[in-house]
Amino acid sequence: MNAEKLKKMQSEVRIGGKGMPRRKKKIVHTSSAVDDKKLQLSLKKLGVNTIPGIEEVNMIKNDGSVIHFNNPKTQASLGTNTFAITGHSETKMITDMLPNIISQLGPEGLNQLKKLATAAAAEEDDDVPELTENFEEVSKKEAETKEAASASSKAPEVPAATSS
Repeated sequence: MNAEKLKKMQSEVRIGGKGMPRRKKKIVHTSSAVDDKKLQLSLKKLGVNTIPGIEEVNMIKNDGSVIHFNNPKTQASLGTNTFAITGHSETKMITDMLPNIISQLGPEGLNQLKKLATAAAAEEDDDVPELTENFEEVSKKEAETKEAASASSKAPEVPAATSS
């Protein structure tokens, strides 16, 4: 390429004047720290107290999923009926957490678990069964036995003796 042609093409791409970047890139700043500070300030106004010694929190949804917090920071204010749980959360299915979560389930949770178990059993029944034999060989054997049975049932015709 020609050097003059290259300079012309570069100048067309440039947005600002000399010394400016060729393209503008919008930088988005996250404000999670600002939101966290506002939340903590609001909780402080409500007069929440930290509750120590809580190892895990499980919130069970209606669709059978569980929001699981491991070692959360738990705060509560009984006067305002406010509870705050902060920390890293994971969304899991209730079946993945079964051995540990049974003691935490109430009567509604146990009923929901029974419904999930019956739904899972119904799904297993709908599956196509595995083939244990080759169906073509079985059908050929059946056809051969039918042909042999029909051939043996036909007796050879003997001409009748004529009497004069």
